[in-house]
Amino acid sequence: MDWIFWLILVIVLAIIELATVNLLTIWFCISGLVALFLSFYIDDVAIVSTIFAVLGIFLLFTTRPILKEYLPTQKKVKKVEKLIGRIGIVTKDIRPDMEGEVKVSNRKYIAISDKKISKNTEIEVINTDGLKLVVAKKK
Repeated sequence: MDWIFWLILVIVLAIIELATVNLLTIWFCISGLVALFLSFYIDDVAIVSTIFAVLGIFLLFTTRPILKEYLPTQKKVKKVEKLIGRIGIVTKDIRPDMEGEVKVSNRKYIAISDKKISKNTEIEVINTDGLKLVVAKKK
């Protein structure tokens, strides 16, 4: 019957990870799967629980930093923030009610503005909104 506990724990941890996407509970989800498998062969709950905790903590501290390097997170937002003040050109019309597209530093970005800006108009990046650039016509 211990396997039911481990199965429920894995499902709850998976739901939490899907809701938060922090790469925090995923490691305990993996160690929970190992504990679920071990619970069929090991009757001592203390041993299985210890393996669950130690493996989860080990995976958290060894694998999470490596994965965070490759996953899109705040790093991309910080790179976009470096574009503030740069000059670019509109490649797709921007309207107050619709996103457009601009080319800044030889890369295309989604852009927003509180005023209509037509294609081929020079713009200046004045701010960011997540990964979107907030732009204005160049003065």
